[in-house]
Amino acid sequence: MAESKEMFELMTKMYAEMQNGFKSVNSEIKALKSGQEELKNEIRKTNVVIENEIKPKIQVLFDGYKQHGEQLTRIEKEVSKHEEIILRRVK
Repeated sequence: MAESKEMFELMTKMYAEMQNGFKSVNSEIKALKSGQEELKNEIRKTNVVIENEIKPKIQVLFDGYKQHGEQLTRIEKEVSKHEEIILRRVK
């Protein structure tokens, strides 16, 4: 009888420790889920900043670069015309 009482106490103790372990694991899972939601929110905010602030600035820079290239091409053509005129006069 003493042996079964000791066995019962041991099992009761093990059960209580397991329950505490489960509570600990559950609280850690909740903390991880909360952290995951915070990260999702930060990612959403970052995406909004990229879409609304950074992407338009990049587009403006690209447009300026393209216009600059077109302007250089026009200047190059004009300079070529003038070079041809100067070369004709020299000959």
